[in-house]
Amino acid sequence: MRIRLSDHFSYAKLLRFVFPSIIMMVFTSIYSVVDGLFVSNFAGKTAFAAVNLIMPVLMGLGAIGFLIGTGGSALVSKTLGEKRREDANRYFSMLILVTVAAGLTFTILGLIFLRPVAAALGAEGQMLRDCVLYGRILLTFQTAFMLQCAFQSFLAAAEKPKLGLFFTVAAGLTNIVLDALFVGVFRWGIAGAAAATVISQLVGGVLPIFYFARPNDSLLRLHWAKPELAILLKVSANGSSELMTNLSASVVNILYNFQLMHFAGENGVAAYGVIMYVNFIFSAVYFGYAIGAAPVISYHYGAAGWQELKNLFRKSICITALFGAVMLISSELLAIPLSELFVGYDRELCTITRHGFQIYALSFLISGFNVFSSAFFTALNNGAVSALISFLRTLVFQTAAILILPVLLEMDGIWFAIVAAELLALGVSCFFFLKMKARYHYL
Repeated sequence: MRIRLSDHFSYAKLLRFVFPSIIMMVFTSIYSVVDGLFVSNFAGKTAFAAVNLIMPVLMGLGAIGFLIGTGGSALVSKTLGEKRREDANRYFSMLILVTVAAGLTFTILGLIFLRPVAAALGAEGQMLRDCVLYGRILLTFQTAFMLQCAFQSFLAAAEKPKLGLFFTVAAGLTNIVLDALFVGVFRWGIAGAAAATVISQLVGGVLPIFYFARPNDSLLRLHWAKPELAILLKVSANGSSELMTNLSASVVNILYNFQLMHFAGENGVAAYGVIMYVNFIFSAVYFGYAIGAAPVISYHYGAAGWQELKNLFRKSICITALFGAVMLISSELLAIPLSELFVGYDRELCTITRHGFQIYALSFLISGFNVFSSAFFTALNNGAVSALISFLRTLVFQTAAILILPVLLEMDGIWFAIVAAELLALGVSCFFFLKMKARYHYL
């Protein structure tokens, strides 16, 4: 039976509704994980470090897709809750066209500045050549990546999370199969990994256009729409937290790599890459839940359904706590086997990776609450609070921690930085949950 945004949500129904979005995000994160796994084992440590050095830059350029998807789907869902379906479809169509235009623009700018940026990050020699090769291939198809990020949110708003799951699983499987073929069999190295990624992004980012462009049974339909500056500004303000999250993550990852190059050289960057791959998957669960639940929260906020809003808030906090406990236990148990899987060919690198991962994993117990708090206020169309939480969590607290803690704890300070930042952010999240309860009636 189809679950509608207007329904009352039990734990079972809420989990069934958000599950496709969680799997979508997990499969999206698998792109870079699979690339890293094959590159590390078949192309070597230098190529693996190159991918991890340039990836934050590429992800930062794609952040507009997340902004439009999260900020836009919150506005579209709220508009649907207000029974203005024609306006919702106009907003949706315009935002997809804006995503295409932004993707083409970033492709051009990225290709121009890629080499000097990679060199500024410390890449040289073969590592620099690998960064440029991998980056150029991905940047050429930047639009597909940004569309995929946007459609992840809009498919949930259209009451089609299972279709979103289909597109993402198809893209993820495409990436896995082609990585095995291009890197493992044909031995095309870093170029093969990049080619596998962009082909899979075409599956996840372009195919949804054909679905929404034709008559369908979802809440949304794609058609030509003129840009509306007021709507774009509203979406930008509302989705600014997700933009901040992704941009800040790119900046912070660059800082991590810089510190690790200082303390451990190429081995440090490679070890951090392994930890980030696992972090991508675990964090994807939190972000997937937030993406899946956000349209429901926005709908009931638009419909003034205060009792259901309370129900959604309380259940979400409980589910997030359960996810955090499971992830912490799982990550501590998997630290050794995952380190062996990625870098078992180098004992020193494997030891660094295992130790760092066991410390970094402590953050999984806390981070889900901070991800949900930011997404929750985005869903309530309060971009200012959402952006402030994200800004403090992903940029201010992490930047301070990554610069200060290594001075006190040396290499371990780098791994503990994320834990300290998440604890500080949790305090901010709790503050705003209490401060805003009277305004939004979720407590």
